[in-house]
Amino acid sequence: MAVVQLDSEGKGPARAVVIGARGFVGGAIADALAARGVECVRLTSDDVNLLNAGSGKALAKRIEPGDAVVVASAIAPCKDHAMFRDNIAMQAEINDALAASMPSHVLYVSSDAVYSDSPDPLTEESETMPDNLHGMMHVARETMLRASFPELPLACLRPTLIYGAGDPHNGYGPNRFRRLAQAGEAITLFGKGEERRDHVDVRDVAELGARMVMHRSSGALNAATGTVVSFMDIAKKMTDLADLAVEIVTTERQGPMPHNGYRPFDPSGVKRAFPDFAFTQPEQGFERLYAETADG
Repeated sequence: MAVVQLDSEGKGPARAVVIGARGFVGGAIADALAARGVECVRLTSDDVNLLNAGSGKALAKRIEPGDAVVVASAIAPCKDHAMFRDNIAMQAEINDALAASMPSHVLYVSSDAVYSDSPDPLTEESETMPDNLHGMMHVARETMLRASFPELPLACLRPTLIYGAGDPHNGYGPNRFRRLAQAGEAITLFGKGEERRDHVDVRDVAELGARMVMHRSSGALNAATGTVVSFMDIAKKMTDLADLAVEIVTTERQGPMPHNGYRPFDPSGVKRAFPDFAFTQPEQGFERLYAETADG
């Protein structure tokens, strides 16, 4: 499923419809496209609530023939069967809209959770048989798009753990640790924080997403730096940057480590797709995250 660039010059569409533009990633991709001169129609649940049956008809009216469509709307993380059902229902409405509007290209913002666990670095060709609902949900939604529109250019962007100054969530990792360190509060780790994961700057995700739209990319691409770092090391980095007496608390781990505690990626797919692109590495990215939020 290597990426193919259908627009080698990267001229891009005249217009892009971003579904989920109020979200952390959807908004960042919309900003990156707008910076390239693409007219962006930014849709949120206030415009079209995809949980409403028949909302696909309203969405179709917002999409014009020839538009690029960015699908960045999901209830995430998907934790239970009700959330899974709602996400599939939302995608069904999106599919109804796409069938009625005939866009020129679709970018689906997926997740690295689609991949099965492996001790070897993951690539875009790795097995996609996850054992968790979040990953299953994205696999199902990707499949719904691919099976329903075999002739429509479809790109799937699969980011790993995302961080950035505008993150509205408080997920375990750089974003939460930074907030705690800046407040002088203790950082509590799962176990000893020994899990090693890949973390990607939201601006890198947005840049890749925008490039995939501009080039009408087809296929899947992982947004992962290729560098794994432990949660303990992230906590230490944030406390060092805070220059405060912030305690790092280890705990007795309850249950096994997610992904067996190690989830590496091979970023060569991105290098082949966009040879001039370089990921922000953790050290640099965490320092920038802290600097951008140091005043609150």
